[in-house]
Amino acid sequence: MNMDIDRIRKILKNKETLHVEFKESIEDVPKSLYETICAFLNREGGDIFLGVDNKGRIKGLDNHGIKKIMADVVSTTNNAEKLNPPFLLFPKQIEFKGKNILQIQVPESSRVHTLNGIVYDRSADGDFKVKRPEQIASISNRKSGYYSESRVYPYLTINDFDKTTLRKTRNLISSHMSEHPWLGFDTKGMLLKAGLYQKDFLTGESGYTLAAVLLFGKEESIQGIIPHYKIDALVKKKNTDRYDDRVDIRVNLIEAYRILMSFIEKHLPDPFYLEGVIRISLREKIFREIVANLLIHREYTIALPSRLVIYSDRVEVTNPCIPHKKGVLTLKNCTPFQKNPLVSKFFTQLGLVEEIGSGIINVNKYLPLYSPNGKAEFIEDNIFKTIIGLPELFQTVTPQVTPQATPQDVLEMRNKKIIEFCKIPRKREEIQIHIGIKDREYFRNEIMIPLLKAGRIKLTIPEKPNSPKQKYQSVME
Repeated sequence: MNMDIDRIRKILKNKETLHVEFKESIEDVPKSLYETICAFLNREGGDIFLGVDNKGRIKGLDNHGIKKIMADVVSTTNNAEKLNPPFLLFPKQIEFKGKNILQIQVPESSRVHTLNGIVYDRSADGDFKVKRPEQIASISNRKSGYYSESRVYPYLTINDFDKTTLRKTRNLISSHMSEHPWLGFDTKGMLLKAGLYQKDFLTGESGYTLAAVLLFGKEESIQGIIPHYKIDALVKKKNTDRYDDRVDIRVNLIEAYRILMSFIEKHLPDPFYLEGVIRISLREKIFREIVANLLIHREYTIALPSRLVIYSDRVEVTNPCIPHKKGVLTLKNCTPFQKNPLVSKFFTQLGLVEEIGSGIINVNKYLPLYSPNGKAEFIEDNIFKTIIGLPELFQTVTPQVTPQATPQDVLEMRNKKIIEFCKIPRKREEIQIHIGIKDREYFRNEIMIPLLKAGRIKLTIPEKPNSPKQKYQSVME
């Protein structure tokens, strides 16, 4: 999902700031683009809009320019000889006021980056070179004091990571983006490109980071480094003094995400709902954001557990953090900020989270559909607290669909949407994105194979079923 249009309109109205940069170039990569990316990574992050002049007026990009710039950004931000260390970024194409622009969301990084060997920083006046060693040290000290995820552990080896999780990770990345540049590397190369293997410039030692062991570590590896780490998931609908159900989670974050989502699926209903002609899970739309926020934005060096508690009228989530600012966060005052950029970036590549700042937007968008009187509260402090009020959820659930629409109707509407889309030959991932299905096996076995058997679509290279050039095309009905 692209950035909320109202937010774009507000940004363009307020012009360029410390966190916003406009680039007008219509078809070529702006000369200063990577200086701004490097500066945003080193400072507080921000949004770059391409196809917008410095007064916030939409100029737009032509199709050739969009493809050229997108390919160049992916290539350059993944190239250590240019941006060091690499920080892979994917621009997003947005249609706004009838014109196409590109948005590049750049988080603040937990590391100091150079562009062609030069450190850039950001001020209200724009980007500038940082040449003095004490200024570079100041940036590094600020980051090391806030971001513990980059802490290097030189004695960690690849054998301390869970092989099953690493294998699942490759499958998730491939399902989300089959031509992802990380897939061309072996495990060590992928972790290096992801910034999970670093050099500590204070000690001179190199090694895997805290972020790496959190994402992939075996349970004993994680407990050996941060023995206090655990996540409590509880249900307190009937027995509020103790609990009705409980899961004690001490595994790596990728497995923890799966366990938490399964726990939520077990204990929270999921009413039938159509978004257009596609059935979506409102429960997943809301709670994937809540679970991701719990895992991504926690401060893991603080010896307190994270908790997710399901009550009869609400869900409460608490996790220790180092607050960026304190108080209640709303759509109006929330500034996107990542407390663990390396972890967050990896979750994004897996397709488990969307763009920076999407959490509060998506929860507020889908919660009224899930629970009409529901209310979401986000309170940032030393303990970040999220309260999802669900006052009537366990009483009466009203299906959000017209009485005439049966499940078979929904399937046929989706099939017709695919057939219409495939009048032009389309790749598998293009169709999945178009209809909003992320599970590759489900998409293949439950959607495409029945359409192929029914003769409603065909493969464009039938003698080479596993060819990367294979596409689906509609059969004239």
